[in-house]
Amino acid sequence: MAGTKLYERLGGYNAIAAVVDSLMAKMGEDARISRYFVGHGDDSKRRLRQLQMDMICEATGGPCFYTGRDMKAVHKGLGISGTEWQTMISYLIGILENFGVAETEQKEVLSLLSGLKGDIVEKP
Repeated sequence: MAGTKLYERLGGYNAIAAVVDSLMAKMGEDARISRYFVGHGDDSKRRLRQLQMDMICEATGGPCFYTGRDMKAVHKGLGISGTEWQTMISYLIGILENFGVAETEQKEVLSLLSGLKGDIVEKP
């Protein structure tokens, strides 16, 4: 699999969509995190999902193009804490494991996300 893009090793668009959908559902069920989605209507939630899909697809080498704002601008003023970040990461790891994503690919996904943490988390 050397030389194969992470996008392909994750299973492509539909696999990424399944992970995003599962993660959004988990975050929506957690009162510590769901507060960030209060006031979003169905259309806004669908748009958020699509932006997440495009960002992950592009970042993993897929054919998508992310047209959203940078992560710092998107999350500025939300006051996301390191604890909330870690909760999301814990959910993501569990979801990746449930979908049978290999440890190597999990580490690559987490590495991509760790590069965004400083732009998303505002509180220790």
